This record gives sequence, C-alpha cells and structure tokens, in this order.
Amino acid sequence: MSNPDLQQYWRKNLKYLAILLSIWFIVSYGCGILFVDTLNNIKMGGFPLGFWFAQQGAIYVFVALIFVYVILMNRLDKSFNVDEK
Repeated sequence: MSNPDLQQYWRKNLKYLAILLSIWFIVSYGCGILFVDTLNNIKMGGFPLGFWFAQQGAIYVFVALIFVYVILMNRLDKSFNVDEK
C-alpha cells in the first residue's frame, strides 16, 4: 500500500475507534453514573435500569461494540485489499 493509502486506512480506523469508544463512554459513564436517577424510574428484570446499566449493560454494550468493530474492520480491510484471503 502506498503512503497516502496507509494514512487514509488509519484515519478511518481511528474514526471507527473514536465513535465506538464514545458510544461505550456514553453508555458506561452516562447511563451508569450521570443519568442513573432518571433511568432508575424504569425497571428491567425487576431492577432499576440505571443499576442494570452500571452492573451489566455497559459490559453487554462493550461486547457488542467489539463485534461491530470486527465487522467494520473486515470491510475496511477488503476495501484497501489488506484482508486475509
């Protein structure tokens, strides 16, 4: 790959990382700490939603984001012809 292609590849990779980590931050910090009082008015499985996000929801979202990142990176690798064949 040429140097401009490498820069574009890494720029897109960093963009994906920034977006996905921002989502994780909002879910884990926002829903688990900042918005916990508002979310606690909603029940999920008998527990307040804010408590659920703080204890389990952020972990589930993080695992889902890992799968999303893998899918996005596989597409990016194919578009730059650096995928495993």
